[in-house]
Amino acid sequence: MATSGSSSVQAARKVLADRLREIYTDAGLDGKTLARACGWHPSKVSRISTAKTSPSADDIRAWCQACGAEDQTEDLIASLRAVEGMWVEWRRAERAGLRRSQEERLPLYERTRRFRSYSSWAIPGLIQTQGYTEDILRTIQRQRVSMDDVADAVAARMERQRVLYEGERRFAFLIEEPVLRNTLSAAETQCAQLEHLLMVSRLPNVSLGVIPVSQRRPRLPVENFWIYDAAQVNVELVSGYLTITQPSEVAAYADTFAGMADMAVYGPKARTLILTARDSLG
Repeated sequence: MATSGSSSVQAARKVLADRLREIYTDAGLDGKTLARACGWHPSKVSRISTAKTSPSADDIRAWCQACGAEDQTEDLIASLRAVEGMWVEWRRAERAGLRRSQEERLPLYERTRRFRSYSSWAIPGLIQTQGYTEDILRTIQRQRVSMDDVADAVAARMERQRVLYEGERRFAFLIEEPVLRNTLSAAETQCAQLEHLLMVSRLPNVSLGVIPVSQRRPRLPVENFWIYDAAQVNVELVSGYLTITQPSEVAAYADTFAGMADMAVYGPKARTLILTARDSLG
């Protein structure tokens, strides 16, 4: 499992390690006896039980069998899979192409009722036009994905946008002003995207804030992130995709979002910045 600096991931790994250590302690074993029963070097038991090394599913099976705790095997393997899912490298998430990675997020979007999104470099996916999405995903595909399924990935993202109009959902989008001027698309496509933002900003269930570059700011831009209800945060990093569920970390991102929101302008002022960016395209 890839190691992430997130305390959410580290805390989850420690919980699993603690459970494994309790199993051999409850069985009346010590680390050396367990290692001998599994055919391992004693240091392996030590590394796993202190969360320095993540076990494999086969390691967990052998561990539980040696401790007479086979009934706990599947639950522990499920916990391992959950920990592994917290940090996903892009190369792993996108090894089957971009379409699948788009489709896999749909259940999360369908069960969420309150969305908060901050973006410092691109328009958030839920409020992108088809042309803008195609340009963004094409750039991603060229950089890191060998398979070309961009057309299918664009269709999947467009399908996901229906959550904007279904159910009692609320959306708060924060974008940095330079996002309005980023040359990620041709001028015509960017212009259409900005026109779409003007429309989205008037939806009754949407708050669209733009953080101007002209003001002194108490907070620096941070990585792009999404908050789903108060249960989960997803963060897009250079090397991968981080899922955060630890309440204290979710709260930290919520506080960051609130601080950024205080710096943004909304309504007519936000639309003025959008119009200015659109007009600058000629």
